Amino acid sequence: MMRMAQENGELDSLVRKRIRALRVAQGWSLDELATRANLSQSSLSRIENGQRRLALDQLVTLARALDTTLDQLVETATDDVVTSPMIDRTHGLMRWPVKGDPGMSVVRQRMTEPPPDNPARMRAHPGREWLVVLSGTAILMLGHRRFRLETNQAAEFPTMMPHAIGAEGRPCEILGIFDRDARRGHQRDSGSD
Repeated sequence: MMRMAQENGELDSLVRKRIRALRVAQGWSLDELATRANLSQSSLSRIENGQRRLALDQLVTLARALDTTLDQLVETATDDVVTSPMIDRTHGLMRWPVKGDPGMSVVRQRMTEPPPDNPARMRAHPGREWLVVLSGTAILMLGHRRFRLETNQAAEFPTMMPHAIGAEGRPCEILGIFDRDARRGHQRDSGSD
């Protein structure tokens, strides 16, 4: 029972700190957030400094005023901050699921071959993709257009357009971010999970 009271106290303190941090990040005074949340400035001050009990209805209103959700405002820290990749040696991929959105995934891939320049050999599927070149030079083919991406450059594109990515000259490494539909399209194309 003592442990539960301690955890509740820690959550209470965490929520209060988040409210203040989100308010400060917006550049708002106590008065400005209080007005947006239909609270008095003194009530908000007492909420932030722990002199007033946190009420669910006020937390809902404060979350809305701070452009966040109640879930995000009260979520507790988890022990799974560090994530190890799933490694697909067959396709030379490392894949990390994105916890904030189970439909998103991040893939690190080393490419050694140039992309096909024939749109008939490119893939197209629903979704959106983002990629960042970690090292080397990547070539992104979108239909008949060719984009050269140097280290640290990024691209975002709709995946319904026939596309292919490869290396220019020497191997390159990219980090790709796929929404749910794009990830499914790539899984179907490669036959991997």
